[in-house]
Amino acid sequence: MTRSDLIEMVTERVEGLTKKQVETIVGNIFEGMKDALSQGQKIEIRGFGNFRLKQRNAKTARNPRTGEKVQVPSKRVLHFKVGKPFHNALNKSS
Repeated sequence: MTRSDLIEMVTERVEGLTKKQVETIVGNIFEGMKDALSQGQKIEIRGFGNFRLKQRNAKTARNPRTGEKVQVPSKRVLHFKVGKPFHNALNKSS
């Protein structure tokens, strides 16, 4: 699902909002999430899951083509942990 697909789906399900209004709302939600995560905050959406940043330490890796050792710097990566109701919905027997 792309951002456009999400906007289209929300527009169809919510009466009284135009596609442009839904696009603005979705954009603001994603912008708020990005800002919160960049400040080191955790995002918890009950019933859906948690987003947080994890720190990956610097390491020495190997270039598979040349075999040369390469230093990989430390970085922050996004981690998502699915909520139990969402997990159960995904794994229920049909």
